[in-house]
Amino acid sequence: MKKKFMAVFLTAAICMSWLAGCGGSKGGENGVVKVYNWGEYIDEEVIQLFEEETGIEVIYDTFETNEEMYPLIEAGGVAYDVICPSDYMIEKMIANDLLAEINFDNIPNMQYISQEIMEGSKVFDPENKYSVPYTFGTLGIIYNTSMIDEEIDSWEDLWNEEYSGEILMYNSPRDLFTAPLKILGYSLNTTDETELNEAKAMLLEQKPLIQRYVMDQIKDTMISGSAAIAMAYSGEVLQLQEQNPDLEYVIPKEGSNYFIDSWVIPANAENKENAEAWINFLNDPEIAYKNFEYITYATPNTGAQEMMDEELASNPAVNPSAEILERCEVFRTLGEEGDALYNEMWMEIKDAS
Repeated sequence: MKKKFMAVFLTAAICMSWLAGCGGSKGGENGVVKVYNWGEYIDEEVIQLFEEETGIEVIYDTFETNEEMYPLIEAGGVAYDVICPSDYMIEKMIANDLLAEINFDNIPNMQYISQEIMEGSKVFDPENKYSVPYTFGTLGIIYNTSMIDEEIDSWEDLWNEEYSGEILMYNSPRDLFTAPLKILGYSLNTTDETELNEAKAMLLEQKPLIQRYVMDQIKDTMISGSAAIAMAYSGEVLQLQEQNPDLEYVIPKEGSNYFIDSWVIPANAENKENAEAWINFLNDPEIAYKNFEYITYATPNTGAQEMMDEELASNPAVNPSAEILERCEVFRTLGEEGDALYNEMWMEIKDAS
């Protein structure tokens, strides 16, 4: 009940922010496309270029976690046209009939999407009917070499008492549980309550050592040196290192999460062809490379990859090797009971004194 109330409240708030957007405004000369994406996950100039080239007005909103996004789409109060969830959440949305099949005839730039990444997408979209990969990468650890002398290579380093008050962990249940589950040798997709209780106990043990749970705030905190070590998505690394060269990224030896974020079209989308035009535009190689330079998350666009210099293309934070990916798992959907179990344990951890 509480989740439904929040979804309705958020829907009303967003409709107000859109002004006439929920009331059928015609938008640009060719209508509108309502986009829901992660924060700081697109070059704003790309949005402007899309509007100029297509005559379609972009109405753009952001979310911080898959779990924040899902109830809003499930409630159906806001008819977004195109959204960018992660792998396991796409699998859940397909299972619950929340997505429309994409008409790939309207997306000729699909020719530039890596076949390797398309194969990886079959873990959550078995027939590649509902999603177009946008970015991919890994979850790892970033640390400040001017504050930490030792080489970091394990999730266990996030439990080191020497770094008390200097540790950041992600404010997201699946990401948060990645570290203890991999230390314990369990799957990132486990729903075994005994295994999850072991992981929860580790996180409760760690909590007095951490500075705080964060999402996008990790960037400013690590750049400024206000924390020494943190969970980090590989796509954040180039931006962070550019502004603080003392930062180093590692994928822990125990393994981690290999993620694919993809564009999908909700079943209640009101502007499906405009959504497909959006996806096609973003996969023009020059646009994909421009966007990569801004967000620095690895792009599956082969045309954009060919524009990278050798040093950039070989950077494991940009293009993780096959050996690295063999140690990693893609998140799978857990079902309602599994989601509830993770969320319940996550809230117990956050509420613990």
